[in-house]
Amino acid sequence: MNLDDLMPLAKWEDIERDIHQKYGLDANFFNIDGIRVTGFRKWANRLCPTIKATDKGQSFICAVAHMSVAAEAKNDRTPMIEECDGGLLKVVVPIFVGDEFVGAFGACGFVLDDGEVDTFLINKVTEISEDELEALSEGIRSISRKEAETLVTEVQEKIGAVVRNYQRNSAAT
Repeated sequence: MNLDDLMPLAKWEDIERDIHQKYGLDANFFNIDGIRVTGFRKWANRLCPTIKATDKGQSFICAVAHMSVAAEAKNDRTPMIEECDGGLLKVVVPIFVGDEFVGAFGACGFVLDDGEVDTFLINKVTEISEDELEALSEGIRSISRKEAETLVTEVQEKIGAVVRNYQRNSAAT
């Protein structure tokens, strides 16, 4: 089962747009392999696209964070609120239909609570100068754990409604 079995990808993208508009985070739905399922992309800051533009940044910071947090969310069947190695918020909400894992919602791009961007680590991984990283980190918004939990609750409610609708429609046929 795939996310587009539950509803059209355009509707998943509508949820991504809504979450981005409301919270400002980079918001995406992922399939079971951790691949984004829509073409929607709105960055939460200026730093993340620069990190992801490097092979090492994408592979060793962004992808690792998503895979690790998503695996934990899937295994525990519970949303996760963590930080990536670069010091930025990473939220993952797993999506299950019954016992079947069908994908995940992910959001990232702010600093959690009073955390800070780890420009030293990002520099060591990506070889982008610390001065450039510091400049790109200026103005990155902070999000409280409580606000992140509110986001998780809202996403769970939206996903829950989609799954219930799918299950109702499947039972009727």
